[in-house]
Amino acid sequence: MTYKNLIVEYRNEIATISFNRANRANALNYDLIYEIEAVALSFRDDIDTRVVVFTGLGKNFCAGADLGDPGIGYSGPLIQRRRRRRIGERAIQAILEMDQITIAAWNGAAAGGGGCLAMAMDFRLGTKDSLLFFPEVDLGLNLMWRAMPLCVSLVGPARAKRLMVGGERIMGKKLLDWGVLDEVVSPNTLMQKTYEMAEFYAGKPHIAAQMIKRSINSYTTALDKAIMHSDVDQFLLAQSTDDHSIAAEAYRDKKKPNLKGD
Repeated sequence: MTYKNLIVEYRNEIATISFNRANRANALNYDLIYEIEAVALSFRDDIDTRVVVFTGLGKNFCAGADLGDPGIGYSGPLIQRRRRRRIGERAIQAILEMDQITIAAWNGAAAGGGGCLAMAMDFRLGTKDSLLFFPEVDLGLNLMWRAMPLCVSLVGPARAKRLMVGGERIMGKKLLDWGVLDEVVSPNTLMQKTYEMAEFYAGKPHIAAQMIKRSINSYTTALDKAIMHSDVDQFLLAQSTDDHSIAAEAYRDKKKPNLKGD
């Protein structure tokens, strides 16, 4: 498959997937999300690649949903919007089910859906400039893409609420202290250190490593669908509220919203 929004490179037993929308801070339009799902699924029958690294070209890992993309699902019949909105969860699921070890080389910001992508990977290396935040609450929206269970499994319920209800932004060492990042390294050595980790895991017995990874993921995600099965419908409901329109306008204008609870 040829990708428009991804660059796929191979280095011995390690593949690198780079988000290639640097001019948009690697924001997720529909085509990019579709390609992320497709590239993750492409490794199902690949027995030669042991580790897959994900990173973003330019200054940021992934700035979240590209709200200016008409394909992202803000218009059209309800049945179409419900289905198109599920593309994000499908991409996350495809990453979680990869047999290969996955590593995020986290440069700059990972916002909203970008944070979900990073949290779905097995390991995350970042720098002092690595930033995580979820703007959804300040836009009057709920979270999709299995964001909540992924986040809670990494940082616990109280800190997950600080991120997702409070909209708190955390960076660098705090990401490490909270358990989101596995290592914080110099920006100049991020890719070098990522490949060192990738080579370490590529050298482990392949079958045993893959079975252990799958068992851990199965254990930690066992209740995800029970919790998040209606997140798309919740999103579409939240999107239809006056509070969403008011909050989104205030967010863009950097003003305090005058919310109605409606």
